[in-house]
Amino acid sequence: MKKILLLLVIFGLAIFAQEKKKIAFGPYIQQMTSRGATICWSTLEGQPSITYPDGNVKPIREYKQHTIHIARLNADTKYSYDVLNDGSNEGKGTFKTFPDKIEPFNFAVLGDTRSRHKIHKKITELIIKKEPLFVINTGDLVGNGRDINDWEKFFDVNKKLMRNIPYYTVLGNHEKDSPYYYDFFDLPNNEKFYHFTVGDALFIILDSEGKEIKEPAFISKENSDKFWEDSFKEYFKTEKKWLENVLEINKEAGFVFVFQHRPMYSIKKSRVEETNKYRKQWGDFFEKHHIQVFINGHDHHYHHAFKNGVHYITTAGGGAGLYETDMPQPETVKYKKIEHFLSINVNKNDAVIHVIDINGNEFDKITVKNRKLK
Repeated sequence: MKKILLLLVIFGLAIFAQEKKKIAFGPYIQQMTSRGATICWSTLEGQPSITYPDGNVKPIREYKQHTIHIARLNADTKYSYDVLNDGSNEGKGTFKTFPDKIEPFNFAVLGDTRSRHKIHKKITELIIKKEPLFVINTGDLVGNGRDINDWEKFFDVNKKLMRNIPYYTVLGNHEKDSPYYYDFFDLPNNEKFYHFTVGDALFIILDSEGKEIKEPAFISKENSDKFWEDSFKEYFKTEKKWLENVLEINKEAGFVFVFQHRPMYSIKKSRVEETNKYRKQWGDFFEKHHIQVFINGHDHHYHHAFKNGVHYITTAGGGAGLYETDMPQPETVKYKKIEHFLSINVNKNDAVIHVIDINGNEFDKITVKNRKLK
């Protein structure tokens, strides 16, 4: 009997060890260049638990992150990979390196995917059909960045998309500056704000959130605004200086796309005052540097505003519950309360932004001229 029990224990341990080797998240594509790529995946390492005051015990799964960087690849070339090499399809995927010269390409943008997972999945399926070179998410990927259950759902929904297409992210307020975010994603520069280039286009990702802090209980109401302003002053000053340097170095780019989570223009009444403060803070910065397109999330609908050569686009219809559009601004061109994503074709002389709803229908189109054309 003891021998049988011992064999059962050994068999159980063998199964557990085998399960640990299986992929929990991924594989998925991260940083891409014309000569290299990054592939990530996660495996289940353990399952600690927490006991609540009511006696309820909740398991919290622990994951180990794996990352490989591949170099010396050929530009504009499709590759296949297999991170397991065990004969199964679980670790297999494909990717295409970025071109090393100026030629047409397309990419996709979605945002606020944190809830209504069926909607999120349907949007990803539409994006896959467009075969974009890469995808950018404008933030609020999950409901709570510090809850592993939310990340489990995110990677489950995006499994097919991220396996073959590079996925770039923007920090949203719901990410909560979580360590999970930095563990799971391998992004350029400091990962909070970064940039990359493709052909004649410059892509800049900004962080509108800063560090995750809480207001101490002893802060009085009259000093609350000053507390928040002073807490982030130096951080955003550093980010702005970095941005000016990136724009100067890449001033010959034909197209400049800037992304951050929070908008510069809001048509949600309760958030208009906040965006007025943002615009005052930035002044004419984006116009002065001839940035053509500023794309954000946060307000769960579609909104296109235009001022002095800059298109301000809110795309936050990736899954989260939609918001009312109850206060259009003088700069507003078009808006719609609908689930959607952007499919953007970058050509030699222009970039065309196609706004696609959840049924696959285009309901807006914006054309942006190359900065080199006068």
